[in-house]
Parts: sequence; C-alpha cells; structure tokens
Amino acid sequence: MRHTGRATSPARVGRRTRSAACLLAALVLALVAVGLSLCVGTRPVPLSAVVDALVHGGSSPDALVVRSLRMPRTAIGVTAGAALGLAGAALQAVSRNPLADPGILGLSQGAAAGVVVAISLGLANGFGGYVWYAFAGAVAAACAVYAIASRGRGGASPVKLALAGTALSAMTAGATTVVLTSSSATLDQFRFWQVGALSGRDAGTVGRMLPFLAAGALLVLACARGLDALALGDDTARALGHRVHAVRACAALGATVLTAAAVAAAGPIAFVGLAVPHLARRLVAGGHRWVLPLSALLGAGLLPAADVAGRVVRPPAEVPAGVMTALVGVPVLIALVRRKDVGA
Repeated sequence: MRHTGRATSPARVGRRTRSAACLLAALVLALVAVGLSLCVGTRPVPLSAVVDALVHGGSSPDALVVRSLRMPRTAIGVTAGAALGLAGAALQAVSRNPLADPGILGLSQGAAAGVVVAISLGLANGFGGYVWYAFAGAVAAACAVYAIASRGRGGASPVKLALAGTALSAMTAGATTVVLTSSSATLDQFRFWQVGALSGRDAGTVGRMLPFLAAGALLVLACARGLDALALGDDTARALGHRVHAVRACAALGATVLTAAAVAAAGPIAFVGLAVPHLARRLVAGGHRWVLPLSALLGAGLLPAADVAGRVVRPPAEVPAGVMTALVGVPVLIALVRRKDVGA
C-alpha cells in the first residue's frame, strides 16, 4: 500500500502541475487577446500609446479611441466570453451531453424573447437596459424547462432536459418571430443586437454585467465536485452523498445567470459555450475544479480574439464577433460529431 501511495502521489502532482500550467497559459493568451483588441482596428494604435492612454489618460486621438471605444468592447468581450465558456462547461456537465451549449435549456431563446418584449413595449433603450429583461427571460425559460422535465418518472433526467429545452426553444423562437414580423421598429432595433457584436457598447454595460457574472460564477464553481459526481451517473452521485437535483438545479441556475448577462450585452454568440469546454477537458484532467476556471479563461481570450479577426478580415468594414465565432465553429462542430468518443 505504501508503494502505491508513493506511485500515485507524483502522478497527482504532475496532473496538478500540468493543470496549473494550462491555466497560466490560458491567462497569458487572454492577455494577448486583450492587447490585440486594444491595438488593432481601423485605426492602429501602438502598444506604447495604449499603455500611455490607460495609465496617464490624455486627450489625443489615440487615447480617445482606446478609452472610449476599444476599452468597453474589449471588457465586454472578456466578460461575455468567460461567462459563455463557464456556462457551457456547466451545462454540458448537467445534461451529460457533449454537444450542449447555453441553448440546451432554452436559455438563449429565453433571453432573446426577454429583449424582444422589452424593445416592443419600449421598456428598454440601449444595450445596458437589455440585461434585466434578458435575465428575466432566461430564468423563465430555465424554470419552465426544469418544471416540464421534472414531471413523470425519473425526474429531470438529462434526456428530458434536452428534449424540453429543444421544444421550448422552438416555441419561443416562433413567438419571437411573430412579435418581430408584426413590428418593423422592433425588428430594426433587434437585428443589430441579434447578430452578436461587441461594438457600440459603453462602459456602463460592463458594470451592469458584473453582479450577474459574479453570482453565476459563484453558483457554478460551488457545484464543481457535484458535477464530477454527476459524470458518474445519478445513482453513483447519490451514493457519494450528493443531492443530484440540487446540484443540477444550482449549476443550471448559475449557467442561466451567466448566459443572460452575456447574451444581453453581446447578443447571441455561437460556438464559445460549445467548443471551449471540450478544449478545457482535453487540456486538464483534474475534474471540474480545473475545467470550469480554464473554460472561463479560454472563453475570455477567444471572444476578443474573434472580435479582432472580424476587424481585419474586411477593412475598413467589420465582421461582428458572433459571425466570426459561427464561421470558425462550423468545422469544429463537424469534427466533434465525427469523433468516435463524442458520446463518451
């Protein structure tokens, strides 16, 4: 037994060292993406000018571009990307579906429906006002899905959650389309948000996002051990002393809050919540206590990087970040589907 302990301990230390190294590398890549987001655009700004604008302020054209335009969109890209990556990792664990993303529980459509209602009734004007209504719509959708899936034998199983989420998403999308097609003013305002972009946001939007992001992240991270147990099956998780329904509900609620904040600020962004958790799980092997923070860091780097790519692909015009992530996500999704271990 002592020999086994000595053999196992170095292996655990090695896994922890590798996981910590991956977290550090992801943090560095996220910082690089932030730097590029502040420097690259229709008006290139040298890194020295960026640092000077952030540290000393100033009223030069470069300083105004950095502080007024690029800082808000970069901050929203970082926070929304982290939220979507974290939410995707939680939802894939909750549903035990490797192809799940924040739309699996109808969250994205629920958030979109909340925004449409706010626009059509004149309750919100500007991206900052969308946060509360997107949150309300996402929470309502999540509660409805969980209530539907909980009925009958077996409770809210992963399959029932996925089916209920798909059905509710289709119904919500139909209702949203009815509202949009009956009001041209609502459609005009909604379509600029729906494409998924980081430009045109102000610094106040980031401030409104932070409480939601903090609450959602705390809920999801608190469920890390429970999500590890869920991966072994509900019966095994119960045998290990975890309250399966409580863990699933807590993680789903955290993912709902994260998705609502990200969707309200940046619009529906595809691919981030789907692919980032897969990459995180391939890089680390220490369970969700490593996968969750790594997913957040990878998402925080990926979305600003996609925004930068959208600025340079067709200058002087810009391709929205949501379009760029969707274009990149198609081949990744196909690769995931073709893998033999996708259902593992």
